[in-house]
Amino acid sequence: MKFGFVTCVQLGLSCMEAIYEVGGKLALAVTLLDDKAVGKSGRVYLDEFCAKHDIPLLKSAHVNDPEVVSAIASAEIDWLFIIGWSQIAGPAVLGAPRLGVLGMHPTLLPVGRGRASIPWAILKGLQKTGVTLFKMDHGVDTGPIALQIEIPIDSATDATALYKEVNLAHVKIIREVIPRIISGGLTLRAQNDEEATVWPGRKPADGEIDLSGSVHDAQRLIRAVTRPYPGAYFYKDLSKVVVWSAMVANCGESNTSVDSKLSRLEFRDGALLLQDYQIINEH
Repeated sequence: MKFGFVTCVQLGLSCMEAIYEVGGKLALAVTLLDDKAVGKSGRVYLDEFCAKHDIPLLKSAHVNDPEVVSAIASAEIDWLFIIGWSQIAGPAVLGAPRLGVLGMHPTLLPVGRGRASIPWAILKGLQKTGVTLFKMDHGVDTGPIALQIEIPIDSATDATALYKEVNLAHVKIIREVIPRIISGGLTLRAQNDEEATVWPGRKPADGEIDLSGSVHDAQRLIRAVTRPYPGAYFYKDLSKVVVWSAMVANCGESNTSVDSKLSRLEFRDGALLLQDYQIINEH
């Protein structure tokens, strides 16, 4: 069984390492050219890992370039993993491996197809989310499911913690699925389209706190878009205040660990105590 891997970020490299931890090997790795996406969060270079394990490494500007398709076919790849990659694989790439392409999505598909999976899971007040390994097809997150791991969410979960759990789940899935594939025990089940939901992308501007709204909605937004995302914010005078963490105040509570003028943010139904924030003068 021959595996290939496409990635350019640390999460993908961690999954590559997990393949070797459970006895698998890679016959090909594909990554971006060194001068591409240098500012991308988590950007890594695969040279050292591939040299250590004698893995042919192809660097390309785009996953759909003919040289990538040719390399996959020439290496006689059975399953190709694409993880931590923003470019959409076209029909030629999807058809190049003998058995198909496997991708990950950080929801319990068919719920949450689309974008911004971690922020939406918190914003929607879900009690659980997860990570799904699925065989990629021509749709958006519509292919048959190979494996899922659930991740619980509670009222204290923020994007930082959930992002970490999602990454750990990716590695755990790889460790579970590689032995199944090698032994011929991988099964796929179709998604139920009647249960599908699609979540739209989000922009930094979507993080503005509605000061006339509910304190609970504001606190949920702060949890949903905190690091590694751009953060929730409001404007005070001529400055933008980005709030990374806050808690709903109880009567009589105060916070002396921050500037007293910004320690308490009042809403119609309560107040927020700002715990971690950043003032940005945009003028």
